[in-house]
Amino acid sequence: MDQKRILETIRMFDEEHLDIRTVTLGISLLDCVDASSDVACRKIYDKIVRYGRDLVQAADQVGKTYGVTVVNKRVSVTPIALIAGACGDKDYVKFAQTMDRAAQEIGVDFIGGFSALVHGTMTPADEILIRSIPQALAQTEKVCASVNVGTTKDGLNMSAVKLLGETIKETAEHTAQADSIGCAKLVVFANAVEDNPFMAGAFHGVGMGDVVLHVGVSGPGVVKHALEKVRGARFEVVSETIKKTAFKITRLGELVGSKVAEAIGVPFGTIDLSLAPTPAVGDSVARILEEIGVEFAGGHGTTAALALLNDAVKKGGIMASDHVGGLSGAFIPVSEDEGMIAAARNGHIGLDKLEAMTCVCSVGLDMIAIPGDTKASTLSAIIADEAMIGIINQKTTAVRIIPVVGKTVGEEAFFGGLLGSAPILPVHPGSCDELTCRGGYIPAPVHSFKN
Repeated sequence: MDQKRILETIRMFDEEHLDIRTVTLGISLLDCVDASSDVACRKIYDKIVRYGRDLVQAADQVGKTYGVTVVNKRVSVTPIALIAGACGDKDYVKFAQTMDRAAQEIGVDFIGGFSALVHGTMTPADEILIRSIPQALAQTEKVCASVNVGTTKDGLNMSAVKLLGETIKETAEHTAQADSIGCAKLVVFANAVEDNPFMAGAFHGVGMGDVVLHVGVSGPGVVKHALEKVRGARFEVVSETIKKTAFKITRLGELVGSKVAEAIGVPFGTIDLSLAPTPAVGDSVARILEEIGVEFAGGHGTTAALALLNDAVKKGGIMASDHVGGLSGAFIPVSEDEGMIAAARNGHIGLDKLEAMTCVCSVGLDMIAIPGDTKASTLSAIIADEAMIGIINQKTTAVRIIPVVGKTVGEEAFFGGLLGSAPILPVHPGSCDELTCRGGYIPAPVHSFKN
């Protein structure tokens, strides 16, 4: 690796919102299983603290050495439903509280993995975990939850989707005093990946070994700045410019991630090169789409521009490193992107256009605020729509949607920090009750059997 060239890249991108968005330490908890939840929780706490106690200090020191900011330090763990099932507890809030205490002790920003994988079917432990989510997220500060409800090979578990619509509704009510912010820490996936370093959906996959460090790099401002220099050029030039920029960002991420991993004595895993925006001006994916040529995010041509952006980012990253993984592409969270917030406020973008964009972005319907009186069955139907986009197209999709209790269309939800704010978007009025009450599975698409 040419460190001199990487340092030149850092200097070149100064003032352009280039950062290491996260280093995430994945920790397996499979050896913490015990029939006693008290014993299991003690093992979980001790292992997280043992491996994670130096993470924050190491990330800050490496960032200082190379002149970049490591914005977030995080931990992900084995899906808790796989660990807690050995005990006889009727809820798993105790496990979430243990995760939260460990996260507080080592000083990380978030801890992910209060999760269940139910794309095949729900075990009793899976169902207990899902039903525990509202209380768990209301009673913790740093814990994030996720559930994988479908895969291209298995199809979509509609019984789990129905339960999750009810769970999101209940989570919103438990955190109503803070604009239902609990829902911002809950993601419903299809085709979830094991090495995602970004919250709220990160968990440590069972195939990832005992401990590993992943890094997530982001730089929407850098990409926009690069595209400003090729205004009016052909699309081939636009694609090549994005690829070259992604290449440089990836090299930087590989350097920083490997150095942090070395400092804390764990293996280095993957780089997730995702253009993850923030509410700050100059750090917006929507503004990149405008630079490509659409007047505003949500206008005609938005999906094509986003497809080009996502593909070029992946190509540049893969060319730069053998460690590219996670989700790697472009995120379109409404509340976390200054340009998306503006488009939503001005009525340029709604749920239908956002759903179309998720066919070509890296995740899905993300950080979208909707009326608090939205029915649970409607939430389930939104999840089902988005999950099937991922299942049919063999890609990861997700839903992080927030029915803001006490607010409706025309008002705005305020979450603070990197979570930003979001205008309340309307949902379609038609009933989804008959759709979601059927239960069972939407079968896997036929092309999943080509293996």
